[in-house]
Amino acid sequence: MTPITDPWFYAAAIPAVFFVGLSKGGFGGTFAMLGVPIMALVISPLQAAGIMLPILIVMDVVALLAYRGQADWKCLSLLLPAAVLGISIGWATAAYVRDTVVLFLIGLMSLAFVADYVFKQRKAVHASSHNVPKGLFWGTVAGFTSFISHTGGPPYQMYTLPLRMAPVLFAGTAVIFFATVNAIKLVPYFYLGQFDTTNLSTSVTLFPVALVATLIGVRLVRIVNVKTFYAIIYVFMGLIGAKLTYDGAVGLL
Repeated sequence: MTPITDPWFYAAAIPAVFFVGLSKGGFGGTFAMLGVPIMALVISPLQAAGIMLPILIVMDVVALLAYRGQADWKCLSLLLPAAVLGISIGWATAAYVRDTVVLFLIGLMSLAFVADYVFKQRKAVHASSHNVPKGLFWGTVAGFTSFISHTGGPPYQMYTLPLRMAPVLFAGTAVIFFATVNAIKLVPYFYLGQFDTTNLSTSVTLFPVALVATLIGVRLVRIVNVKTFYAIIYVFMGLIGAKLTYDGAVGLL
């Protein structure tokens, strides 16, 4: 197996994997969504997704070990079954759904969510309690968008951010959710031909970057205070929402 040798690819892939690793370590929330778009600057989005998924699995294993025992199981009991449904819908409709439409809609929803937080000053409001209909809805959307375009972060956070969990609990819950989603995605991605020897060997080449970045993310979560942690999450959710809206609009036009 021979990995990609183009230096321009690694100039994009190393920062991309590093950002994703920070997110997988629990820091930055939507950082993970930067991975495929950055790599897609130098290779096709389909190949970028195929290279990134094995790396995500390795990151998930490291993060699961780091956050073992830290999770909101009520949250996961609502979101994970719904996410499986969303992945199934994504697999069944993969040939009919345009990525650009998904990107545009998720981008708009993310911007609306952040704007609502800013203008209503949710920072001063008590944490929300669990809501079954909302959990099932956003879990399904997160599973669907994660399968279609690796954009499960914003829908997931639309349900979990208002819960105002402690940073370590928030990170641990997200780690379990996306580790499960990524593991489930392996089967349909395999049947859709997303893996080949070049992609897999390239993934292996990038594993060290993934491991270091994930551990850095775990460390940052444990030393950043709660107020700063949530401010960072909302800022990056807004930035990612703006990028998704722009990319989707360009694709539609």
